[in-house]
Amino acid sequence: MIISASRRTDIPAFYADWFYNRLGKGYCTVFNPFNRNQVKYVSLKPKDVDIIIFWTKHSKAFRSRLHQLDDLKIPYYFQYTLVHYSQEIETKVPKYEKLQDEFLRLADQVGPDRIIWRYDPIIISKDYTPERHIEYFQEIAQKLKGSTRRVVISIVDYYQKTIRNMKGYNRQGELDEYPEDKMVFGTFIQDLANISKSNGFEIQSCAEPIEMDQYGVSHGKCIDDNYIAKVFDLVVMHKKDTGQRKECGCVKSVDIGVYDTCLHGCQYCYATKQHETAKKNYNAHDPNSPSILGWYDAEPPKADPQEKLF
Repeated sequence: MIISASRRTDIPAFYADWFYNRLGKGYCTVFNPFNRNQVKYVSLKPKDVDIIIFWTKHSKAFRSRLHQLDDLKIPYYFQYTLVHYSQEIETKVPKYEKLQDEFLRLADQVGPDRIIWRYDPIIISKDYTPERHIEYFQEIAQKLKGSTRRVVISIVDYYQKTIRNMKGYNRQGELDEYPEDKMVFGTFIQDLANISKSNGFEIQSCAEPIEMDQYGVSHGKCIDDNYIAKVFDLVVMHKKDTGQRKECGCVKSVDIGVYDTCLHGCQYCYATKQHETAKKNYNAHDPNSPSILGWYDAEPPKADPQEKLF
């Protein structure tokens, strides 16, 4: 079983105590986002976990206790987002310089194969032109050279919740998924690919409906069976995760996070409907609960949950 921790929230940044508590107990619970009375028990025992993929913007609180995973010999790697947006877009995210330093510290600790740089989502706007992205991307790539092997890019997706959250930023109607000039867009992607290659990174796209191979960017998988086999010498299930978007290439995993619990305040986030709701949920969080947000209305199992894991 592959554990995703998590596409729904930043567990390393905000729920480190909860995760390590659950690791000690050997299981956690996850409720169905569409029906909170449906609770799944997820084993975190080493014999049941093939690998864990962590998604984060800031790993400091988590990094100091990674030895607990290492002691259990549970493989893992990080999808680490590092971009350069203003606090108008990423309202509660620490300053870029601090995050970059933390990326390098984590890379020193776990090695370049276990941390993947995410430069996403890419917002094309009046303030963030392709030229400006190239400037930032090159700056970051040069700083991270040797600290990772792969970079992942994606263009922002404007879900209804994203559009609603970004209204404050989009005052002038300045947001576009892609530049109108497709030649400009192609040159932009080609430049990203060239910068990646010159700094020793493989570059892939994440769940993009458009083809970028002609520019040197292949369709990627964030939860990547081939990467897991290459880096960790592990054979995992090759079945596509049908719970993800059609364009997503990730293989099947179990996500142990909860929507509307991340405090980063990113205006483009698809996993947070209302940032005030995320604050409320965080304040209600109990690090000793089986789930990030407890049981809600669901009853704990009458049998020992250790015997009901899957």
